This record gives sequence, C-alpha cells and structure tokens, in this order.
Amino acid sequence: MTKSLWNSLLVSPAAIAAMLLISAVLPATANSVALEQTPSPKQFTSVPATSRVNNSNTMAQVTSVSQLSDVQPTDWAFQALQSLVERYGCIAGYPDGTFRGNRALTRYEFAAGLNACLDRVNELIATASAGVGKQDLATLQKLQEDFSAELATLRGRVDTLEAATAELEANQFSTTTKLSGIVVAAIAGIANGDNVETGDEADRSVVFVDRARLEFNTSFTGRDLLYTLVSGGNFRGFEPITGTTQGELSFLRAQDEDQPDNDVSVETLEYTFPLTNSTEVLLGMAGVAFYDFTDTVTLFDGDGDTGALSQFGTRNPIYNLGDGAGLGIRQQLGKSFEVSLGYLADDHNDPAAGSGLFNGPYAAIGQLLFKPSDRFNLGLTYARSYNSDVTGDSNNIGPFARFDEEFLENIGIPESTVPSFSNSYGVELSWRLSDKIVVGGWAGYTRTSLLSSVNGAFDRGSVDIWNYAVTLAFPDLGKEGNLLGFVFGMEPKVTNSSIAQVAEDDDNSFHIEGFYQYQLTDNIAITPGVIWITSPGFNNGNEDLVIGALRTTFSF
Repeated sequence: MTKSLWNSLLVSPAAIAAMLLISAVLPATANSVALEQTPSPKQFTSVPATSRVNNSNTMAQVTSVSQLSDVQPTDWAFQALQSLVERYGCIAGYPDGTFRGNRALTRYEFAAGLNACLDRVNELIATASAGVGKQDLATLQKLQEDFSAELATLRGRVDTLEAATAELEANQFSTTTKLSGIVVAAIAGIANGDNVETGDEADRSVVFVDRARLEFNTSFTGRDLLYTLVSGGNFRGFEPITGTTQGELSFLRAQDEDQPDNDVSVETLEYTFPLTNSTEVLLGMAGVAFYDFTDTVTLFDGDGDTGALSQFGTRNPIYNLGDGAGLGIRQQLGKSFEVSLGYLADDHNDPAAGSGLFNGPYAAIGQLLFKPSDRFNLGLTYARSYNSDVTGDSNNIGPFARFDEEFLENIGIPESTVPSFSNSYGVELSWRLSDKIVVGGWAGYTRTSLLSSVNGAFDRGSVDIWNYAVTLAFPDLGKEGNLLGFVFGMEPKVTNSSIAQVAEDDDNSFHIEGFYQYQLTDNIAITPGVIWITSPGFNNGNEDLVIGALRTTFSF
C-alpha cells in the first residue's frame, strides 16, 4: 500500500499558493482557510479514535463525498483529514493560530489541505524520519480517490501559475531610472606652508566648501546603463595660495573656471552595455575618464566622495590623462584576467581645425589586470596622449601643467597651443593580507616630448617624470564601513629634461597622508585627515605644506 501511495497523484507542494489561486479562479465560501502558521494541537477539535477510519467497511458505509458540495465538520472526510493534521502537523491554521474546525470547507479548500498532508506524508516516507501507519495510508488513499478531480484541478492551476510566474520573472522589465545623490561638505585649511612661487607665507584661512552630485541610472534592457552625472560645487583648490598642485584635495568642482560657484552642469554622460557575456562596452558622450571603465586597483578611489582626501592619494595619476568623449571596452579573459582599452578625445565637440574627435587632443589607454583571487589584483597600464594645450587638463602628470597663460604670453605664445605627446607606463597592486589589512600602491613613468619649438620659443626635447605611492588600509576598523588609510609616496617629479624651459626637480618631495573614514550611519560618513607635503615644489628651501580637512559625505 505504501508503494501505491508513493506512486499516487502528487501536486504542487505550494499549498498556500494553491489556496490563493483557487480563491481567485474558483468559487469559494467566505470562510476559507488560511494556511500560514503551525497551530497548537489544542486548537483542534478532538475526535475519538473510534470515530476515525477503522477499516474498509466503515469507509463503504459513508455517503460518497463526491456527492457533497461542501465538506462539513461532521463529515467523515473532514474528521479524517483533521486526524491526519493532528498526527503529522501538515497544515497550519489562521494567523491567530486557530484552525476553526467548526466551519465548513469548500471542496477545493479541502483539497488544498489534503494536498499538504500528502506532501508531508511523502516527505516522512522519503526520509524515513517517522513511521506512517497503514490505517493512515488507507485513509489518504481513500481521500485521494474521493477528491481526485479537485486535486487534479489544483495541480493544473498551480502548474499554470508557476509557469506564468517563471516566464514573467525571466522577461519582465520596464525602462527604469533610479536617482541617487552624494553631497560632500568639508572644512579645510592650510596649517603650515608657503607659496612655492612667491615665497610668501600661504594664507591660513579655513574654508567651508561643498560639492553635490546627482546620479541618474537608466536601464532599457536590465543589463545596460545610461549614466548621467549632474554636479555642482564651489571649491577651486588651494593652488592659488600654495603655488603648487601638490597635496590638492580630491573633491574639487568639475566646472570651468568661468562658471559661477555651485553652478549645476552635466559632469558625465555615458552609456554602458554588454556586447557579450564577457565584453562590456562604454560609449562616453561627455566627461568620461579612464577610471570610468578601467580598474584603478586601489581601495582609496572614491573619486573624492569617499576614500583618500587628496587627488594623488586617490589613484595613480596615469588614469587622469584621459578626459572627454570616446569609447571604452572591458574584456574578461577567463576568471583571472581582464583587459581594458579606451580612446577619449578632449575637444570632441569643437568642429574647428585641430579639434574634433580625431584631430584634436586625445588619450588612449590599455591595461591588463591580473586577479587570481579576490585578495590579489595586479594591473599593468599603458597610456598615450596628445595635447595641443600645455596648460590644459589632459596632461595632468606632465610638467607643462606648471605653465600658465601669463608665462606663455611673456614668451610670445598667447594661444597656449604647444603640441606635445606622452607615453605613460604604470603598475598597480592591491593585496588583501587579511579581512582587516590591505596593502597596495603604484609606480608610474611618463616621457613627454614637444612636437614643435613654436617658432623657437621652446627647445624640442623631452622630459622624464616619475611618481609612486605605497598605501596601507584597514577596512571596517571599529565598525563595518569604516576605513583607516595611509599614503606615502612621491607626486610626479621631473627627473630628467632636455628642454631648457623645463628644469629638473633636484630635491625630493614626499606625500604623506592619513585619514579615517567613519561610517556614522548607512548614509553619512565623516572623514578627518591630514596631508603633509615635504619640500613642496621639490625644493628643500620651501616650508613643508600641511593641509587638514574634515569631510562629511551624505549619500541617498
């Protein structure tokens, strides 16, 4: 008989789903049973054992339940099921823990309860965790026969519902835009140092600055992403009073110099989509940088919102060479390698000669990332850039960033168009020694050459520039989400120059930074920190520069 039950009709174990389904598609009385919580046996009406099923003759003497429209508490079928419930705990009662066994059930409600008991008994038989009496097996077999039509209906309805649900989950998607935001409010000031150009003491004023970013993430297929970043800020940096970009903070505004403070504009506009399961493509329309599609291999890269407080401590400067519009590709090669390739043009929207997507300043990058595990990442990076404006931003690690408009005007080049190109090489490392300790760093070398003497104003030649950093991080220190970080390194230094107008940096200057990012809540982080630059301007005669900052980040 056990074999007979085992091969009997099996319906979906989702008794609750079946109850909800039948209430929607089939007639039901107002007093339907909710199968939610396991009730206490005390809540069931006690039925003497002799009134239950004793033998086949007793079953034959009862009026066939197939002739009944409802199942009453006094019916044999009702009492038989109630006995099984008490014995095996196969269905639950109402949310208040009661079974309400004095109420009639529709045949479909009864079939749902029977189905739950069938599943429970089959589970016990399969696991051999408890014995099932022959009398109970006979009772179940009889109930199956009497309610075979209702069980079959439930099975069909539930199967249809499950198939429809699976299809819906697999295919449903509607174009969705999600809004998130990050606001940085910071207090910062110079505690020590002079202006490296004039030799005068740098102002000791304390500033209160802000930067707000709104991110619009739009997906059309569920796998792609149209990313729009709108931002505004009012911090232009300490360079005007220090005379150097060394130690500059990372949360500068993104707007042009002639735009008012806190003027809102589109900072980044890009569209990312999967070309294959292992290939991701980024189309950048505006404000795209190499680090938008290339792994920078550092725990400190929070783009000024989180992580390091300084620009240099955020990532290897090689990733700042490119900016504008263009194309980026990330290709997974198995589980351990990733290749990133990209091309970005600065004056992509200018139709004038010497500009545009392919005729103006550009930067290209290629990177091989080796990641044998989640704890170890190693990046090898190469970038080539062409720049027609030596005072522009696309040559951030070049020495010509020291040239300003006044200097160029003094040597008779008011247009500040001095064509140059750079080849840059970088290696980046991040190694998680434990869950609480991560060491890392990078080294970079750039060789920049002038393509023209500009009517004899410059010597055609090249310069060699080096930079490096060692980082130490203690994630989740004191609380999940916290980050204690240290940076020691050397910002880009000219070690050799064959251009008379660009002097070599004879002295050493070190960048020392420490910060502690404390996660006050899930949406608020406070980061105090100090940046110490020894011999700024690579001149031992200059006072050490010390910058303090307290950054508060609000995310929503």
